[in-house]
Formats: sequence, structure tokens, C-alpha cells
Amino acid sequence: MTESTGRLAAYWERQLDKMDERERRHAKRLPGWRTRRRRRVLAAVMGLADLGLIAGASVFTGRGDVLFGVLWIGSAVAGGGAFVLLRILTGRMSGGFSRLLDEREREWRHRVTYVAFQILGYLMIAAMIYSLVVAHTEDGGLRGAMMLSALLVTGTTLPSVMLGWALPDDDPEDFEEGMGNA
Repeated sequence: MTESTGRLAAYWERQLDKMDERERRHAKRLPGWRTRRRRRVLAAVMGLADLGLIAGASVFTGRGDVLFGVLWIGSAVAGGGAFVLLRILTGRMSGGFSRLLDEREREWRHRVTYVAFQILGYLMIAAMIYSLVVAHTEDGGLRGAMMLSALLVTGTTLPSVMLGWALPDDDPEDFEEGMGNA
């Protein structure tokens, strides 16, 4: 039992080291974008994309809607791009293990994750109510599932959006030191 536990612990240490190395590589990407102003633009794009998904789900009728397709696909592409960029710019705070974070980063992450979880709960209640309202309409189940999907995506992107909006500018000296060590 202790041998398998030791192997498992060694495996996780290797995985965390790989994640730490990946984070060091990502930390050098997009140096000109590492300002609060740029992150806020991306957070706003992500928020508008989330609203676009919700609007698309609300106009969905299940009969080949062009408006739904434009809203849903456009929002997914814009939101997906903004989400990837926000994940790079907010670093490991939005998805890293606690071992890889310092105390300030850990506190930020816990705070936004807690708030986002509460908001996600309310969004799921809204999806349930929407599903009950449209249940007796044509394609009611499909419409409810589309709204559930849109609200779930919105809720899961909230931590990155909140971090992108609220984090201060990166310290340029820290970034230059990181670039010099590479």
C-alpha cells in the first residue's frame, strides 16, 4: 500500500512540475497585453459573448433559426478567443493548483471562485425556471437545454472574467526579470 501511495505521490509531483513549467512558458506570452486595460477589454468581450449565448438560447425555436446560429456561433468564437486570452493573461490563478500559487494569488482565486460559484447557482435556478416556462411549448426540452448550456458556460467563465477585470497591472520589473531568465 505504501509503495503505490509513494508512486502516486511521485506521479502527482511530476504532473505539478509539468504544469509549473507550462505556466512559466505562458507567462512570457503577450507581454504588451498584460495591463488592466487590455484584460478589461477581454473581460467585456467575454461578458458580451456570454450575453450573446443567452440571447441566442432565448430566440432558439429548433427550426433552423438563422438568428440563433449567428448569435450562438459568433458568441462562441468571440467568447472562446477572449477566454483563452484571459486564461493566459490571468496566469495560473484561474485554474492552477494551490501549491503553484503564492498567498495573494490563492486569496484572489478563492474569492472569485466563491463568488462565481454562488452566481452559477443562481444561473442554474434561472435555467430551471426558464425550462419550466418553455416546457409546454414546441421543442420546449431542447430550448431549455440550450438555455441551460448558455447559462452554464456563462457561470464557468465568471472566475476568469472577474480576475481579468479586477487584477492590477503586472509589475513590469517582475516581467522583465522573468524574460531575462529564459
